[in-house]
Amino acid sequence: MTHHEKISYVEFPSKNIATTRTFFSAAFGWEFVDYGNEYTTFNNEGLNGGFYKTDSIATVENGSALIVFYSRDLEQTQQKIEQAGGTIKRAIFPFPGGRRFHFCDPNGNEYAVWSDKYL
Repeated sequence: MTHHEKISYVEFPSKNIATTRTFFSAAFGWEFVDYGNEYTTFNNEGLNGGFYKTDSIATVENGSALIVFYSRDLEQTQQKIEQAGGTIKRAIFPFPGGRRFHFCDPNGNEYAVWSDKYL
């Protein structure tokens, strides 16, 4: 359902669409629909969106918005990300309201995962 003047869709850069699909499927169980070789979409993952082929990457340092996932088990999610080929950019750290870490997908795009659960 779309809501007037609310965020409806998000698009991310991807150097390699196949690598992107493989990573997000393995780490988070996402499913994709391809539209040619240079675009793929995902649905029902908190927000619908897609990945487009480009040599650009999205990081906080280059001014990109930071997409933050939620996890009930931060350490388990971190392990899944690493096993799927992601790299940890910033180790788990506390912040007001919980803990989080930053990671990069195999294309170099930066994301974060947070949890309100403390050890």
